[in-house]
Amino acid sequence: MVTQMIGVGEETGALDTMLTKIAEFYEDEVDTAVEGLMALLEPVMIVFLGVVIGGIVVSMYLPMFDLINKI
Repeated sequence: MVTQMIGVGEETGALDTMLTKIAEFYEDEVDTAVEGLMALLEPVMIVFLGVVIGGIVVSMYLPMFDLINKI
């Protein structure tokens, strides 16, 4: 597709316009891909942080529970 658009731009003498359109198209593609990746990454980060914080809390309370059971 890009080579065809460049060919048309060379034939019509509007190569700069065609290159601008190609750049805008690929910029939109990248923006869409980044939005999709961020939509997937946010829940994964939240779950990971929840597991880490939960592990810290459990590791803090287990010695206390052991002491209470020994008393």
